Amino acid sequence: MRKMGGWRSAFQEAANSKPLFLTIYATVVVGIVFSSFYVFSAIYSANSPVTSSWLSSPSPPSSLSHVGSPIDRALNFSQPALVNGVPAPTPETPSIRTTTAIWQAPSLTKKMPPLKSFRLTKELVQQRVKDNIIIVTFGNYAFMDFILTWVKHLTDLELSNLLIGAMDTKLLEALYWKGIPVFDMGSHMSTIDVGWGSPTFHKMGREKVILIDSILPYGFELLMCDTDMVWLKNPLPYLARYPKADVLTSSDQVVPTVVDDRLDIWQEVGAAYNIGIFHWRPTDSAKKLAKEWKGMLLADEKIWDQNGFNDLVRRQLGPSVDEDSGLVYAFDGNLKLGILPASLFCSGHTYFVQAMYQQLRLEPYAVHTTFQYAGTEGKRHRLREAMVFYDPPEYYDAPGGFLTFKPSIPKRLLLDGEHNITSHFSLINFQMKQIRTALAIASLLNRTLVMPQLWCRLDRLWFPHPGVLEGSMSRQPFLCPLDHVFEVNVMLKELPEEYGPHINIREYSFFDNPLMPKEVKSSWLEVHLCQEGTEDCSASNNTSPPGVLRFPKRSNEERFKEVFSSFKDVKVIQFSSMQDAFLGFSDKKREDRFRNRVKRYVGIWCCVLNHNPGHIYYDMYWDEKPGWKPIPPQTPQDDHPPW
Repeated sequence: MRKMGGWRSAFQEAANSKPLFLTIYATVVVGIVFSSFYVFSAIYSANSPVTSSWLSSPSPPSSLSHVGSPIDRALNFSQPALVNGVPAPTPETPSIRTTTAIWQAPSLTKKMPPLKSFRLTKELVQQRVKDNIIIVTFGNYAFMDFILTWVKHLTDLELSNLLIGAMDTKLLEALYWKGIPVFDMGSHMSTIDVGWGSPTFHKMGREKVILIDSILPYGFELLMCDTDMVWLKNPLPYLARYPKADVLTSSDQVVPTVVDDRLDIWQEVGAAYNIGIFHWRPTDSAKKLAKEWKGMLLADEKIWDQNGFNDLVRRQLGPSVDEDSGLVYAFDGNLKLGILPASLFCSGHTYFVQAMYQQLRLEPYAVHTTFQYAGTEGKRHRLREAMVFYDPPEYYDAPGGFLTFKPSIPKRLLLDGEHNITSHFSLINFQMKQIRTALAIASLLNRTLVMPQLWCRLDRLWFPHPGVLEGSMSRQPFLCPLDHVFEVNVMLKELPEEYGPHINIREYSFFDNPLMPKEVKSSWLEVHLCQEGTEDCSASNNTSPPGVLRFPKRSNEERFKEVFSSFKDVKVIQFSSMQDAFLGFSDKKREDRFRNRVKRYVGIWCCVLNHNPGHIYYDMYWDEKPGWKPIPPQTPQDDHPPW
């Protein structure tokens, strides 16, 4: 009260004084008030969590060394603490259901809660549920970057009712420190990539069924997903259109049964129902299916989880539930099943090969990396090609910079004549030779090669086919995923010393990615190949006009090193062509190691009709073999890669 009286006296004196003094007093008082406000704000901010952008944030405690990897640093968020594996409710949010933003990491001064606090319970799930729906995926630490990408897409769609099941404590800890709601599946799983079809892979499938059977009795709707898929559009309004459905499942259907956004016509779906994306309602029939499915798999470890699901659901299929919904009675005659349209809930074929959604002018909800090759690395690369995979900042600014080139394809190779094995291999081989040269130059200059778009005439599958699947919307020619021709997993793998220096690669859409830093794209050198002896074509480092270098064709290793040593600080070097750009390595030992490396970069085309084996090996050095033809192995002894 004494202070208030002092201020009151000061103002009274000012009021009885001249106007000038009144102005001075008022100015001083206002200044003091604003200064106090600023000081208190600064103090409060210093003690409050600061939300950073999703690509830059503090690292977790150093004691958890395994979460300090580049992908961890890049996708770390600063957020408030989690309780029992999910964000704690804010004062403004009712504790019955938590809607706290994801990516808010717990304070680094706090300790990791005990493992038992991450057990799956109804209360834990309740904290994330919204509109009675929970979205769930699960995995081990090997799929950490897939999981972060999966979560980021959902949060970008403003969906927060999600949970991640951790199959190992390494993943659980890493996700906890990033503010991602996580629970312990108690699987004690390996932290490495287990590989498709392995015993551990099948164990993961059984964990999915156990998880579904555990959550459905809680009374929540469950949208269960694999980690190797991403959400492109909020699916919940679409799923809500079918309130009578007990289960809505995706499929491996490659031939469209509808051309709009209705459910696929169940009578026309001959492909397997795919359990990578499916929605369950907690009905008696759905619970019964989950329980019987779990019992089947636990009784026989040889049954693949997806096959078991298909066997049970199709045990009784039909009739239609009604005339309009597209639902069908299945399983026990009471379960109402719907098949999600393959053009909107896309497989790796309908999205990456057919681009079915584009042709039908539809907006897809999801893409699942099925129908692909080269293992997990092939999945990553496909998602990167589509610019829907989230990588850390250093991925876009690699040491040594990048090398790219403009591929040149004659019209006759791309469009003329029939689309057959001969024309397909002619097209691929022409592109392969340019890529081979680019790999050599990238190795020589120690740069990361940005792969060009790859054009194919024929599809690649696991079984004999006429070039494209009959009834599908595949076009010829088409932009094909890199794993159709190249062994992406081998290209990205660290090979022994006898295969020479590693050559990093990036996807063809790399420079179009919104995550690409401006400082990388602005540091660019155009290299125009020219005929030596013509005007302004000399082996010098002069650029005229600025940013453009005229460089002689058929240059040797020494010339490359001499000229491009002046451009080490340039982020991107783009060649106008790769045809006749490089004579080869002068060091025979290095040349041999390079050849041994890139021979292993290409895979097979599959498969020829009426021939066993029906696959044909791609050959990186096809042009050095007179009379080379694309034919399958004629004897078992011939059935090996060309090295």
